[in-house]
Amino acid sequence: MTGDDYQAGHVLLIDKPLEWTSFQAVNKLRWEIRQAYNIKKIKVGHAGTLDPLATGLLVICTGKMTKQIDTFQGQIKEYTGTIVLGATTPSYDLETEVDKTFDITHITEDLIRETTKQFTGEIDQFPPIFSALKKEGKRLYEFARAGEKVDIPSRKITINEFDITKIETTTNKTINVNFRVVCSKGTYIRSLAYDFGKALNSGGHLSALRRTKIGDYNVNDAISIDDFIKNLAK
Repeated sequence: MTGDDYQAGHVLLIDKPLEWTSFQAVNKLRWEIRQAYNIKKIKVGHAGTLDPLATGLLVICTGKMTKQIDTFQGQIKEYTGTIVLGATTPSYDLETEVDKTFDITHITEDLIRETTKQFTGEIDQFPPIFSALKKEGKRLYEFARAGEKVDIPSRKITINEFDITKIETTTNKTINVNFRVVCSKGTYIRSLAYDFGKALNSGGHLSALRRTKIGDYNVNDAISIDDFIKNLAK
């Protein structure tokens, strides 16, 4: 690859590390490309945000390929992860501490698998308050961190597949549910975890999340940021 190749347009498949924001990943790659090829300016963008506590596939476009970002964003996505039943957090994941605990003695493996049927097809979903969506010019997480309440409208999303891959009761009176989800653009898996716990007359939050596919792109074909940097200008 040359600097001209990146300017002409390229699609990078990056395996985002834990605790990095998607914005940080894009900024890092842009800076490294500019340094490696002595480029003054280059467009770099990602096709779909991953939360800092999620890992997995980031489709990153450079140069003229950034015009295709909307196309990639609209494609079907696949995730794997873990939902913890029996407790909730304000952020619906591990960004915040557990705020409530719930009884899980009534929850069986059959009930868990049966409840997934409520979350397949087109459904209404409320985005989490701890999200980067904007309302009145502010990010929702800014309202949340300030302790301000804000009305968030629901939106239509589609869950094509919701498979349970493992169920394990833990020693701290919670149940870990490993899953695989295939879904449309705009789906918040954190909201799915919260809503899933609620549908089971308990509580739920996300403890792990990994994006494995975007359209035909697979995380198995992605490389780490460190490996990408090592291969630059070679």
